[in-house]
Amino acid sequence: MCIGCAHKFGQHTNSFVLFVLFVDENMGRTLPSFTQLILQEQNALTKFRRALRKNDQRALDDLFRAARIHVQAVAFASHLLPFEAMLLAMLLEEHKRVQQLEFLFERLMTTIPDGENPTREMLALDDGLEDEQAD
Repeated sequence: MCIGCAHKFGQHTNSFVLFVLFVDENMGRTLPSFTQLILQEQNALTKFRRALRKNDQRALDDLFRAARIHVQAVAFASHLLPFEAMLLAMLLEEHKRVQQLEFLFERLMTTIPDGENPTREMLALDDGLEDEQAD
């Protein structure tokens, strides 16, 4: 029997009953928050993460952190699937990093005199980066 009416279960044409059941399971929320969705995806990828090398695990963690930065904006992208929205937020942060590196590279290149080949010291490259990639 439906809650609040005389129909037998399955005869009700209104989706109100399904809505009530859905709300009860989610403690008053009709949809999980984007933060909850990110945590669910992170948990679903636990085995994948464990299979990665340590430096790749840190990179994956950084991507999930980047997705959390745009929680409020993703609320306005409700037409996207949660995983798509998470990837878009990650991509946005990665693009910002690329833009920043391009800006720094251009600034650095303007400080090198014309015709001179930049050395590792001039570019301030760190050998520790290569060691980290070997993990």
